[in-house]
Amino acid sequence: KFNKFKQYIYTYVLKFVKHNNILSKQVNKLNKTMKLQMIWLALILIAIETNAAKLGNNVTIPALIVFGDSIMDTGNNNNLPTLLKCNFPPYGKDFPSGFATGRFSDGRVPSDLIAEKSGLAKTLPAYMNANLKPKDLLKGVTFASGGTGYDPLTAKIMSVISVWDQLKYFKEYISKIKQHFGEETAQSILDHSFFLVVSSSNDLAHTYMAQSHRYDRKSYANFLADSAVKFVGELYKLGTHKIRVFSAVPVGCVPLQRTVLGGVLTRGCVKPLNNMAKKFNTRLSPALESLDKELDGIILYIDVYDTLFDMIQHPKKYGFEVADRGCCGSGSLAISYMCNTLNPFTCSNSSSYIFWDSYHPTERAYQVIVDNLLDKYLSKVI
Repeated sequence: KFNKFKQYIYTYVLKFVKHNNILSKQVNKLNKTMKLQMIWLALILIAIETNAAKLGNNVTIPALIVFGDSIMDTGNNNNLPTLLKCNFPPYGKDFPSGFATGRFSDGRVPSDLIAEKSGLAKTLPAYMNANLKPKDLLKGVTFASGGTGYDPLTAKIMSVISVWDQLKYFKEYISKIKQHFGEETAQSILDHSFFLVVSSSNDLAHTYMAQSHRYDRKSYANFLADSAVKFVGELYKLGTHKIRVFSAVPVGCVPLQRTVLGGVLTRGCVKPLNNMAKKFNTRLSPALESLDKELDGIILYIDVYDTLFDMIQHPKKYGFEVADRGCCGSGSLAISYMCNTLNPFTCSNSSSYIFWDSYHPTERAYQVIVDNLLDKYLSKVI
């Protein structure tokens, strides 16, 4: 076995020197000591070459690319003409820098946490960040835009970036990678990176009301699921391979919906909204499985509904104290500009809350969700 390993290293050296215009015959004439030195050099080069992110024992990924809504947005809405912004305090109070960056949370969001778990970086940059340098693109970006959805009307209503426009920006991203780092690097990103897709909450919670004259709840959920599958198909056509699509969440249990539709006194989870999310998931999962078989096993459906719902129903099981209100402001309606430093009721310990504002979880809640998903799906990812 050791001899095979030496042969592998030696072959690697030959490839390396050939790539660097060193004659292989010169290597063959080297004495034993110099060959050992070359082997050590090769080991170092291998370590550098494979310094990509690792998930599990056998998986390396060069980058993480994310599409979707506010769950994954790390600042793409900052310069858009929309009311859905959060690049001001107290958003970001628990972020590593302590500053608001455009993340809809007290700290980091799942795109950051997954990037960190993958060994890429502690945070994932927003593609629309004007300060991004070419080298910042190499480990991935998020195109996600808070307030968007699979229904094109959702992005229009909220004046944010539609998922379809996010695909256009992805094409631009790949062109930049080719321009600055070459075709081989771009192809490696397409072949080996993970592509995450997270959307549907805004469609289900808000846009449906504007579409209810055209759809009942079930048919709208089916329309969204079909749109999601279409999006994944278009993403695949652009050369991607490892696509992970997240389910809808129990949107009827977010504090805002509980306040508006959950009853004045009880503020319970809104079952019709949760049922519509379940209908969406029921349609989406088998449709993606079918597409996965058609496209040779590259698509994975990831259920986040059950994890978040269980956290909300049993907060103390996960170490939380409050599940029906957000930390920011009164916790019942505050979101975006309503979550600000003028509100004196913002909590001091966000880690005891599942929700940061009336719609989005805290970083700690996201940590629990991401850890659970990695435990549940890591073998399938590999």
